Amino acid sequence: QVQLVESGGGLVQPGGSLRLSCAASGGTFSSYVMAWFRQAPGKEREFVAGISRSDSTYYADSVQGRFTISRDNAKTTVYLQMNSLKPEDTAVYYCATRSGRFIVTAVGGYDYWGQGTQVTVSS
Repeated sequence: QVQLVESGGGLVQPGGSLRLSCAASGGTFSSYVMAWFRQAPGKEREFVAGISRSDSTYYADSVQGRFTISRDNAKTTVYLQMNSLKPEDTAVYYCATRSGRFIVTAVGGYDYWGQGTQVTVSS
């Protein structure tokens, strides 16, 4: 059983930055694919970014060049640095994990989820 706890959300103005953290416990963190998803009101949950156990990364087109995912295996934590934030980035952001080698973008491809952290981009 893996537990995931997100933190770092909040209110930020357009063009600002936030860094989300996701602390994991249980399992073998270094062997997992880690990912961030988000869900805006009235919309389906969507893939944002993923990082494999070999530190390969993959991003949704909507965040490419603005967001950076990273992991610290010693701290069993994954991060999402979000820069140049836009109002359309407003959503609840979820951390997720799956076993295996590859990043996948489907919600159903992940085994464990955090409770989410709210990010609001507004002036």
